[in-house]
Amino acid sequence: MTRTGFIAIVGRPNVGKSTLLNSLLGEKIAIVSKKPQTTRNRITGILTKGEDQFVFLDTPGMHKPKTKLGDYMVKTVRATIGETDACLLVVEAGQRPGDIELGIIDRLKNSSIPAILVINKTDKSNAAAIGETITDYAARFDFTAVVPISARNHQGVDIVLDECGAFMKEGPWFFPEDEITDQPERQIAAEVIREKLLRLLDEEVPHGVAVVIESFEESPSIIRIAAEIYCEKESHKSIIIGRHGEMLKTVGTYAREDLEKFFGCKIYLNLWVKVKEKWRDNIAQLSNFGYDQKKDI
Repeated sequence: MTRTGFIAIVGRPNVGKSTLLNSLLGEKIAIVSKKPQTTRNRITGILTKGEDQFVFLDTPGMHKPKTKLGDYMVKTVRATIGETDACLLVVEAGQRPGDIELGIIDRLKNSSIPAILVINKTDKSNAAAIGETITDYAARFDFTAVVPISARNHQGVDIVLDECGAFMKEGPWFFPEDEITDQPERQIAAEVIREKLLRLLDEEVPHGVAVVIESFEESPSIIRIAAEIYCEKESHKSIIIGRHGEMLKTVGTYAREDLEKFFGCKIYLNLWVKVKEKWRDNIAQLSNFGYDQKKDI
C-alpha cells in the first residue's frame, strides 16, 4: 500500500530550512545563502522511498514583515502550516524560543498539527546548549520527536526522515515516482540566478532584487534563457552590473554552471538589469514577479 505525507518546514529566517530540504532530498532544489529571508515562495520537495512519498514544503522564514513582499511571505508560512499533515520546526542549537517560534507553536496547537523539533547547526554548538534548547522547547509543546542535526554536514538528517514516517497516510501518491519538485523550470532558473546575486552582492542590494525569466527556449542540446534582474535603485543597478560588467558576468557564469548541472545540458544565459523603484511594496509588481497576494497559496 502506498503512503503519502505532506510535511511543512518552518522557522525563523536563516536557521537552515532550505539546507535541510536539500539534504533530505539528496538534491539541491532550494537556493541557500547566509543572508536571511532567502526563500520567498513555498518550495515543494518530493522524496519517494519504497512505498512512501514524502512531500516537504519549504517555507519562507517567519518574520515581522516590513513590506508587502514580507506580508506575502508570512501569509505563505501561515497557509502552509494549516494545509499539511505535520511540521518540522527548525531552530538553531542554543536558541531560546522567541516571539516567532512561540507564534508558530500557537498555530500548531490551534491546528492540532503534530511537529518534530529539529535543532540545527549542532556543529557550531555544544551539548549543554543543545540540552537547554531541548528543555526550553519541550516545555512549550509536545513534540513528536526532537532531533539535533547539522543539515550542512548531513548529520542526523536520516533520523529526521525516519521520524517523518509516522506522518504517512495510506493512499495514492500525488507525484510521479521520479519527480523531486513541482517547481516550473522557469522558476528554478530564476531562483538559481537570484541565489548567485545573494551570494555575490552586499547586504542591502540582493533583498531588493527580483528575477523574471522572459524566455526559456529548449532544444535537444541547449536551453536558451533570457532573464531580467529587477532592482529598486539606479545605484543598485550599477553595483549589479559592476565595473565593465564584471559582476553581471560573474553572476551569469556561476548561474550557468548550476543550471547546466540541474538540467543536464548546455545553457545559454542572457541577463539584463532594470530598475523598478519600491517594487516590494507595489502589489501589481509583486504579482508580475510571481508573488501574487491574491492567489491561493
